[in-house]
Amino acid sequence: MTRAFDLGPALLFVPGDRPDRLAKALDRADAAILDLEDAVAPDAKAAARAALVDADPDPDRLVVRVNALGSEDFARDLAALAATRVRRVMVAKAEDVASLSALSGYEVVVLCETARGVVAAEQLAAVPHVVALMWGAEDLVASLGGTASRRDDGTYRDVARLARARVLLAAGAAGKAAIDAVHVDIADVDGLAEEARDAAASGFAATACIHPGQVETIRSAYAPSSAEVGWARAVLAAAEGEGGVFRFRGRMIDEPILRHARRVLQRER
Repeated sequence: MTRAFDLGPALLFVPGDRPDRLAKALDRADAAILDLEDAVAPDAKAAARAALVDADPDPDRLVVRVNALGSEDFARDLAALAATRVRRVMVAKAEDVASLSALSGYEVVVLCETARGVVAAEQLAAVPHVVALMWGAEDLVASLGGTASRRDDGTYRDVARLARARVLLAAGAAGKAAIDAVHVDIADVDGLAEEARDAAASGFAATACIHPGQVETIRSAYAPSSAEVGWARAVLAAAEGEGGVFRFRGRMIDEPILRHARRVLQRER
């Protein structure tokens, strides 16, 4: 049975050709996503793979984003991974279920960031060795022929919001984790905090980020407030001895609400 994907709320991308940043990322974030794909120029990919092997990073706190399935670089990525303890990979622009068979020995995070990938999210989530789904706004809009995933006020356009919701629902329906997309405006701390709070409340397991300075904002957003923790403990205590639906502080409480409370306490740890 596939293990649950629970690395913590803040996942930090690291360029594969900057091995000096990997240790720092693992020190700062809950886990690192080492990128061998878009973040590495073609003439630097061999060096990035060699650096991964030499680093021998902690396999429990690392995801490696590999190059396109079926490409020569993908085959080289797999050869490099075989020389490490890492067994968790991210597939960028995932679209085709059959292609994931090449990674049957790995825990796979599929990145749904094209129109085809988002439409196929339910099928991708059903693959047994897929442990999590992530979505991406910029490549998605590019795949549609668009030019901007956000409006002038910084909020996502409707198509991006739909993709985000669809990937979250697909992951949840399959019992898999969902990872929210990166916030590319590094200076927009308030916008990141708002999106991360919404992600946590909506059911995302984590938010990916591209700068170490975003880590604490994400962690704080996922951590419940003292008021939320107090409510969760009180309502669960009140539920002891109660059968079915009951009233608590003027609100109807049933099993879905108790599940919300348990999740709040899980996020506290």
